[in-house]
Amino acid sequence: MKTTWNNLKEFLINIFHNFGFAWWVEVVTQNPRCTYYFGPFLSSLDAKAAIKGYVEDLEQEGAQGIIINVKRCKPNALTIADDLGERIDRKVKPVFSGQM
Repeated sequence: MKTTWNNLKEFLINIFHNFGFAWWVEVVTQNPRCTYYFGPFLSSLDAKAAIKGYVEDLEQEGAQGIIINVKRCKPNALTIADDLGERIDRKVKPVFSGQM
């Protein structure tokens, strides 16, 4: 059951994302050569708290050379596969489950 705070937080994250003020976890892997964006988050602390799970998932998939940045941005795609020279066009739609 969602609380009033969770509803407000989702609303604020959506507004922050629309203006490019939301926080995102950017994960760059050397093998495969990809950039992933996870988020959006209301604060850098929320984003940093989620990093461990993202890294564990990528490591289980065999990713190597993982570099992590937490930053404010508004990514156009959630996954950019540099090895293929293309963007995997997954439109950015905020997903809030698991962030609360």
